[in-house]
Amino acid sequence: MLTYEEARQRILDRLSPLGVERIPLDAAAGRTLAGEVRAPGDLPPWDNSAMDGYAVRSEDCRGEAVLAIAGYQTAGGPDAAAVPPGGAVRIMTGAPIPQKCDAVVPFEDAEERDGSVRVRVPVHPRRHIRFRGEDVRAGERIIPEGTILRPPEISLLASFGRAMIPVYRKPRVAVLSTGDELVELGETAGAGKIVNSNSHALASAIVEAGGEPVLLGIARDEREDLRTKLSEGLAADVLVTSAGVSAGDRDLVRDVLAELGVENVFWKVLVKPGGPTAFGVAGRKPVFSLPGNPVSSLITFEVFVRPALRRMAGSTDPVKIPVKAALAEPVKKNAGKTQFLRVRIESGEEGYVARTAGDQNSGILRTLVLADGIAVLPLERTDFAAGEKVDVLLLYGR
Repeated sequence: MLTYEEARQRILDRLSPLGVERIPLDAAAGRTLAGEVRAPGDLPPWDNSAMDGYAVRSEDCRGEAVLAIAGYQTAGGPDAAAVPPGGAVRIMTGAPIPQKCDAVVPFEDAEERDGSVRVRVPVHPRRHIRFRGEDVRAGERIIPEGTILRPPEISLLASFGRAMIPVYRKPRVAVLSTGDELVELGETAGAGKIVNSNSHALASAIVEAGGEPVLLGIARDEREDLRTKLSEGLAADVLVTSAGVSAGDRDLVRDVLAELGVENVFWKVLVKPGGPTAFGVAGRKPVFSLPGNPVSSLITFEVFVRPALRRMAGSTDPVKIPVKAALAEPVKKNAGKTQFLRVRIESGEEGYVARTAGDQNSGILRTLVLADGIAVLPLERTDFAAGEKVDVLLLYGR
């Protein structure tokens, strides 16, 4: 069996970004930029005032000075005339700096009366001016390829008038739950039946990871139904199944996938929970077969499927960077598997503290509900002391 890191790397080695599409800037938040962006001009495009106040010539204000108000400069208004010696221009934030002025005096540092302004403090050149190009120079690379577009990038692109943006396409992810015991939402769960929660949980996780879920419903534990629904799922960019991948008589998913031409890359990983996870490819199309237990399904999605979707959506850094957190209490585990410990994250005097979120049995979903992250406990270790720092993957956008 593969280690956690080996399995994840085998997945990523087989994937590449999907095609490119151009979309409106207002729809680009959270998408991955396809191609770098260079500045078509300077930002700011002209010298402008950083304050509401008075544009002055600093040589007129080496001590307390009284200056004649020679004009009024608003943001977006016509340019004021050049300021003569001993003059000042009333100016608003963002307005162009008038010719011959080299500083701005804020209103609170001056007193206006009868067409003149008294400047009470010495004024130094360049004070309270935002200079042309001090943020971005024309031709400079402002956003590299593979950047996930957040509000700051959206603001910068809008500043340069970019209405349409090239981004990598979102992967369409087919989701199939399997099992004779499952019923859909709205149906009565009779004796021995449970509601299909995995499809809806995985769909939510897919959206958070940047994909588009396609729900295929439930496949029963018999070959023809599995064949029909798995074939439908293979039409998407990615296929994710839950349950049916262990070694029981009714665990038929891997067999039917093989009959449909899916190459098995690995089955079973040295992790807990989620050991029976399988991964295969149909050509270059990834197929993930996750355990049916809801906790195991969501955790294996987070550590294996999420990085894959981010890679396919164009991210150059698809793997979440863990944070370091000190364990609040001692932890014991068995050797031989990487354990994903559900934890709550708190702020301590020396950084993050990870506190066990509750019962770590893989059947306890509420512990995952209460968790902020999963601590990654290495497979060869068995004992972890309180205060020891471990890697924690923060969950669901945290």
